[in-house]
Amino acid sequence: MFEQGLLALSGWQTLLYTLVLTHISIICVTVYLHRCMAHRAMDMHPALAHFFRFWAWLTTATITKEWVSVHRKHHAKCETEDDPHSPVVKGLKKVLLTGAELYYEEINNKETIQRYSKGCPDDWVENNVYQKYKMLGIAIMFVVNLILLGPIGITVWAVQMIWMPFHAAGIINGLGHAIGYRNFECSDAARNIVPFAIWIGGEELHNNHHTYPNSAKLSVKKWEFDIGWMYIRAFEMLGLVKNVRSGPVVHVDSNKLELDFDAAMAAANNRFQIMAKFYQTVIKPVVAEQKKQADESGRALFKRAKRIIAKDDNLLSDSYRQQLIELTDKDEIMETIYQMKQGLLQVWKKRTANKDDLLIAMQDWCKQAEESGIRALADFSHSLKQYSTRIA
Repeated sequence: MFEQGLLALSGWQTLLYTLVLTHISIICVTVYLHRCMAHRAMDMHPALAHFFRFWAWLTTATITKEWVSVHRKHHAKCETEDDPHSPVVKGLKKVLLTGAELYYEEINNKETIQRYSKGCPDDWVENNVYQKYKMLGIAIMFVVNLILLGPIGITVWAVQMIWMPFHAAGIINGLGHAIGYRNFECSDAARNIVPFAIWIGGEELHNNHHTYPNSAKLSVKKWEFDIGWMYIRAFEMLGLVKNVRSGPVVHVDSNKLELDFDAAMAAANNRFQIMAKFYQTVIKPVVAEQKKQADESGRALFKRAKRIIAKDDNLLSDSYRQQLIELTDKDEIMETIYQMKQGLLQVWKKRTANKDDLLIAMQDWCKQAEESGIRALADFSHSLKQYSTRIA
């Protein structure tokens, strides 16, 4: 009996048992620790929140305020020397292979915990059970697996122990800032690893998350799937979460012909989507047209030009930066497109100032675009006037 444990599961049943338990741990991290606690993207019923607190302690020895503090610091200091796990700074190999060590190093930094743990649980159970006996949970999990599964339970427990460090600390923090595609040119290197975000709870859509960190929904394209969002909607229907926040809602009113404050605010709130649209409707077609008109020797300048002009200046390598200088020096149209992109980025910085500053800045930008003589810029300017925070 001991050889099979109380459940006497077959090999496939044991595999299913392992996948279910590790999947619950993934949902615990993405829905509770990440979206709910770290970014306050929803309010969670105390019963569900405490189940996830308990589960994180039981299966991964994770303490809420420690995980949340490290993640908040990652966003606050992203891609700098103070980022706890930036592959841009520390190297992809180091983050992939020693991501867990980097995490444990940071949770021992008292300043990080004190500064970034606001709003995390601080009750009797947290202080006298979860934090005081941090390793007791995984010890209990070891015994439970051994009793239920027999000796194979030791292997299942080992898989549980490496599951989160490998996927969260290594894959998301490492590959999520190194490979994949970008829907948005946010100021850090975050990328969407794959569009079908299932295996690690939706966290694969990392570029989307870094663009809209306070959104509970990580998918933004119709062809992207965020399984974590599916669980959130299910919890919402059951009354277990409420006040779920997502990305900005922007409407288009085709009857609007003038840029007013409503359009300016709608555009500013939707600035990342607008910059993506700027890439698609301005940068790509203009670069293609200029490359087509260039002579054979000049076409070499346009290699990767679309990517270089669209990319945030802080993320440009030295070689890309040099190519950008050469391109804008030798092609007046490319210089205009680049400067207009930079000007639009400056407009968004006015969104926290008074409304007159934002409106004036956007009106000035639109006037320059329409007087540039570049059709794509003029068309883009006209589209900005049609944005609205209200349904037409």
